[in-house]
Amino acid sequence: MFATLAEQPADKILQLMGQYRADPRADKIDLGVGVYKNAEGVTPIMRAVKAAEKRWWETETTKSYTGLAGEPDYRDAMAGLVLGDAVAADRIASVATPGGTGAVRQALEMVKMAAPDVTVWVSDPTWPNHLSILRHLGLKTRMYRYFDAGTRGLDTAGMMEDLAGMQPGDVVLVHGCCHNPTGANPTAAEWDALAALIEAKGALPMIDLAYQGFGDGLEADAGPTRMICARLPEALIAASCSKNFGIYRERTGILFSIADGAKARDLAQGTMAHLNRQNFSFPPDHGARLVSVILGDPALRADWEAELEDVRTGMIALREALAAELRQLTNSDRFDFLARHRGMFSRIGATPEQVAKMREDHAIYMVGDSRMNIAGLNARTIPVLARAIVAAGV
Repeated sequence: MFATLAEQPADKILQLMGQYRADPRADKIDLGVGVYKNAEGVTPIMRAVKAAEKRWWETETTKSYTGLAGEPDYRDAMAGLVLGDAVAADRIASVATPGGTGAVRQALEMVKMAAPDVTVWVSDPTWPNHLSILRHLGLKTRMYRYFDAGTRGLDTAGMMEDLAGMQPGDVVLVHGCCHNPTGANPTAAEWDALAALIEAKGALPMIDLAYQGFGDGLEADAGPTRMICARLPEALIAASCSKNFGIYRERTGILFSIADGAKARDLAQGTMAHLNRQNFSFPPDHGARLVSVILGDPALRADWEAELEDVRTGMIALREALAAELRQLTNSDRFDFLARHRGMFSRIGATPEQVAKMREDHAIYMVGDSRMNIAGLNARTIPVLARAIVAAGV
């Protein structure tokens, strides 16, 4: 039977990780994998997470299943973190999921159940797994212009022109903050215009919020999501705790469905719980429990927010240092976009050939489309990368 299976395309980022591990050069630099690293190249466990784990270890009394939708304390705490008071509680349905990827998958499964012939609009470019999941589910997809390769900023006119072609009932997938892979994000005015267009077209916004707290701060990063959900009758939000709590391997995510009233909310809640049952039955609980402990304790929450702010401002400092180094080397401001981008990633505009040259000549590993993980840098490697970018002719 299995001999008839078609070979699946290799994940480019996982492939790159394998190449990096196999490279014997001691001075190699990993800017490919999408996890936060400190200056020592380590993905640390946050202080509040350590404290919450100790507390939960001392008080946990059972390893029995959680509910199909996950624990209410976690779902309520995450609703507060993501939505604040922007949406009435009787409009919010939610389920815990295995990571943000699980939330994306469950959201698109529900979209397909509701409207099998729906068209999902996706930014060009986007996180590759968005397109992989859409293809796997057989959903129709259209790309909308997003990134201006010349300015390395948002192609606002192209985005709005393309999305003007949305039909009622279409889904538009947006990154709530810290766009992956480009790092370029809409301004507040551009978010308002986008929300107005989605509303006018009768489309459904689906927001992937993977990096809340990594851009301009927890509240600012949630602002566009809250505005859209307050303004429109329906929305989907796939949120992740992997980055802002640093619990990647705990696979902690959540899917929210914002409904037009309590009756529609109950229907969405039942459907989402049903999808959990079909795909993995009960969601994992350990990471979710740590999040609810942290968000429910004022001292732990304050310490978590302080450490997250250090992470965020540290990445901005790396961006500014790299932009300054390149400004000095090139005697131009053409790389100043790096300081304006937000989140872990920036697409620097190098060709695949230039990316390969940096890898071969300088042991610098980034994705072939020139997406690089800013968090993979430190004070020692910034000048190395800057010289390599210039030498490659970017």
